[in-house]
Amino acid sequence: MGFKIAVAGATGNVGREMLNILEERGFPAGEIVPLASRRSVGTEVSYGDKTLKVRALESYDFSDTDICLMSAGGSVSKEYSPRIGRQGCVVIDNSSAWRYDQDVPLIVPEVNPDAVEGFRKKNIIANPNCSTTQLVVALKPLHDAATIKRVVVSTYQSVSGSGKEGMDELFEQTRAVFVADPIEAKKFTKRIAFNCIPHIDVFMEDGVTKEEWKMVAETKKMLDSKIKLTATCVRVPVFVGHSEAVNLEFEKPLTADEAREILREAPGCLVVDKREDGGYVTPYESAGEDATYISRIREDSTVENGLALWVVSDNLRKGAALNTVQIAELLLSRGLITPKKAAA
Repeated sequence: MGFKIAVAGATGNVGREMLNILEERGFPAGEIVPLASRRSVGTEVSYGDKTLKVRALESYDFSDTDICLMSAGGSVSKEYSPRIGRQGCVVIDNSSAWRYDQDVPLIVPEVNPDAVEGFRKKNIIANPNCSTTQLVVALKPLHDAATIKRVVVSTYQSVSGSGKEGMDELFEQTRAVFVADPIEAKKFTKRIAFNCIPHIDVFMEDGVTKEEWKMVAETKKMLDSKIKLTATCVRVPVFVGHSEAVNLEFEKPLTADEAREILREAPGCLVVDKREDGGYVTPYESAGEDATYISRIREDSTVENGLALWVVSDNLRKGAALNTVQIAELLLSRGLITPKKAAA
């Protein structure tokens, strides 16, 4: 007997990717139910070679559903996830709504799988921010080897991180440049075509943006509260794939060669690091791939025990949909849930 899985926000970029990944990875689902707001009811979405019709999240009964993959936004998750959890359905939420709740585990399976055991308090598990996810996948094995003291990270984040509207705006503005049409910024604060914007999410009182704050708070929660981290998050004119320039300072010595070997053996990591033209991975090449790619591994002589890395990943997959599905797989592999229908 398979599991009954609901995908909330099934018409969005990440929701559609969740459906693709569930099918690709052969998740043992007996039934898949795509959900969205009432205005999307009847919309068709693909699940493998099947076409499924979207149903209304507002009126759906979760009492016989095992897992809800939630990608409908923070405000929707705040309203619905506790209700869904009370009906005995485990919510794996992709928004920021529950990441900082001490009763909700924040999980990247390659980084802190044991923490998933705490999901029973609210029947909710949080998926980290896309930029944090790929970062901690790369940091975890290095932290285990030499203990990271400080991280300085600059991100180069694709427009798909802001949803379909961000992708549409980059496309429309790029076309407008070539045909000499007026360029209008709607989704972003400034023109994104052929430009970079050092501003993601809202500004906080200390001048840090919320996106930068998220990277600090989430890394500390999942990896180590003692790690010092500072981030500068930048939106760039790339459709899919986030990149990060990462500078690390360790307590113990760690050479570039040692780091390279550690990362080659680490789960979720793929090292492509040749010191030659093209011997590294770009966001374009990461699109559609599951791995977190690490390139440009080198020693930083300006600090004691310092390294620099280039980290790239598909933000719609590992940064969101793939990690969510991997959390569901973790629940199954540890025997933490069983299908309700089988139990009945």
